[in-house]
Amino acid sequence: MKTYQKASKYFTKIFRKLSVEEFERKLSPKNSEPINLPNNIYVKSELVEKRWAIINKSDSKSVLLDEQTKMNMVLYERNIENFIGTVKMPVGLAGPLRINGLFAQGDYYVPLATTEAALVASYSRGAKLITAAGGCSTAVISEGISRAPGFIFENLTKAMLFVNWIVNITDELKKVAKTTTSHGELSDIKVTIEGNYVYINFDYFTGDASGQNMITIATQKVCDYIMENSPVKPDKYFIEGNLSGDKKASYLSFLGVRGKKVISEIVISRELVKKYLRTTPEDLITFWNMTTVGGILLGTTGSNGHFSNGLAALYIACGQDAACVGESAVGITRMEVNKDGDLYASVSLPNLIVGTVGGGTGLPSQKACLDILNLYGKNNSMAFAEVAAAIVLAGELSITGAITAGDFTRAHKLLSRGNTPVK
Repeated sequence: MKTYQKASKYFTKIFRKLSVEEFERKLSPKNSEPINLPNNIYVKSELVEKRWAIINKSDSKSVLLDEQTKMNMVLYERNIENFIGTVKMPVGLAGPLRINGLFAQGDYYVPLATTEAALVASYSRGAKLITAAGGCSTAVISEGISRAPGFIFENLTKAMLFVNWIVNITDELKKVAKTTTSHGELSDIKVTIEGNYVYINFDYFTGDASGQNMITIATQKVCDYIMENSPVKPDKYFIEGNLSGDKKASYLSFLGVRGKKVISEIVISRELVKKYLRTTPEDLITFWNMTTVGGILLGTTGSNGHFSNGLAALYIACGQDAACVGESAVGITRMEVNKDGDLYASVSLPNLIVGTVGGGTGLPSQKACLDILNLYGKNNSMAFAEVAAAIVLAGELSITGAITAGDFTRAHKLLSRGNTPVK
């Protein structure tokens, strides 16, 4: 069926049920006064009760506002507005996952929060394969996160004069940024001129925090300084000009780094590939070649199987900003047969936005998951980033093996919720 025929069929279905007048009435603005929620950033019992009174869903309330949530309400105050309760998700363990990293060393049991059947089983199978092969070599090789304000000028001449001033006061701007944080550090400044627009990427090191709020506050302070002191005044500026790559896949971040860039690799013997994945290195490479070409035809940024699956489950379990999966899941999976006939596999992730302090990491469930990894708190973010890359490698090995061996559909049918769990 051609596209216009599909559109015709769809709209015919709509207007078979609705007259034009009913259709217009449904989509027109309604001016009746709504019942407003009591908006407040503070988590107070009386405000929570008022919101539930408006919703008037007692069954939902008993689930979202259970006794443990009531006891811990004050802990959520810095993480949510208009609080009404908490959502519970199943958490499973993938592992053991042996990591030979610069920061992560040993066998890890990785908590993954997901509602997708077969996901934890798949990542666990890949983790066991990695461990059987002696573990994966994993290293953070670069770090940095940016905020990119945009400045508007009357013309190119003023934009260039402004840039000439900016690039000669970088040391002063670093000092200004430092006044807002004891953990962050402005490390570099990159300037892009587009007509009468100037974009400035302020790159930071953020220690053990993922740092997005930290760098926004620091950049705001820097912009205030710029607006007060620049000899060429911008007509207007915005704190983010959409050049930082925040929460979206981009080639700029893909070719550089946003957050932490981590690489994880492993060599797996032919025997272990056959035992755990029920296939051969050659068949894995054939499949990998085809999917790489498929990714190019699709126009993906990078080429991988399903980085987002493992990262989303790990981020939710461990209190990371789940929206950052949009950029963190960009990367490359590589596979080849080495000179000994064994499988070489690696993953490169240039945009891991992770932290072990701040954000949601200190909330009860999320802290508990980080504690399972022994990675909660200061001096642990590098190790956590290496765990993230290693679990992604486990997932790539497992899904590639499942599809190559013809097990992918069977596994999902076997482990789906509609069937009795396999014991």
